[in-house]
Amino acid sequence: MIDLRGIKKIYSNGDIQVAALNGVDLNVGVSEFISIMGPSGSGKSTMMNILGCLDTPTEGEYFLDGTDVAKANGNELAVIRNRKIGFVFQGFNLLARTTAVENVELPMLYAGMGGKERRARAIGSLESVGLGERIHHRPKELSGGQQQRVAIARALVTNPSIILADEPTGNLDSRSSEEVMAIFQRLHASGNTIIIVTHEPDIAEFTQRIVRFRDGRIEGDEVVENPRTAQAQILGEGIAK
Repeated sequence: MIDLRGIKKIYSNGDIQVAALNGVDLNVGVSEFISIMGPSGSGKSTMMNILGCLDTPTEGEYFLDGTDVAKANGNELAVIRNRKIGFVFQGFNLLARTTAVENVELPMLYAGMGGKERRARAIGSLESVGLGERIHHRPKELSGGQQQRVAIARALVTNPSIILADEPTGNLDSRSSEEVMAIFQRLHASGNTIIIVTHEPDIAEFTQRIVRFRDGRIEGDEVVENPRTAQAQILGEGIAK
């Protein structure tokens, strides 16, 4: 699914050049569930931006589902993001004055989907994360865990093959974190490829594989022999397709 070869990302500040990534090789197979860890400044956030086609590398090749996207232009990257990638962020990134179902509709609205189909798919996606009774609630009327579930429903609604989650439990208590990881594990079991960035070792233990970054390079890549199983029970039948 993902094949990175010699990826470098260099930022320039006047005469000073800083290598955020310095020759990264990484392969992620179809339906893998991996976590990326590392200290601040290690390159993990830059890596997620490149994986998500939000940024392009200075050097190297990035094959996503067989297509080299490293040199794609802005419009091409936007199409790839919309078709193949769902994003979940630490800060939820929900529109404050917009209901849950309207927030989930946004990716389809941008894609030009008709209103009736858009609404039906958004409701189905919210039901799949246990929020079928909260579709008309605004973010301020939802708990942090519920807001993150709205964000996950929004990421799922376009049926992406890859879910990228940047510190998805960073603003949540332990119970809500478990609920979110239960959803990710269920998505993984349904065939999604999932990559999360986390600074929490106990969250990384829910995944199959941990990739550790330091100083712009991968310093470790280990299989989790016995991943933790999230025990939280989320209402809703299946995953939106």
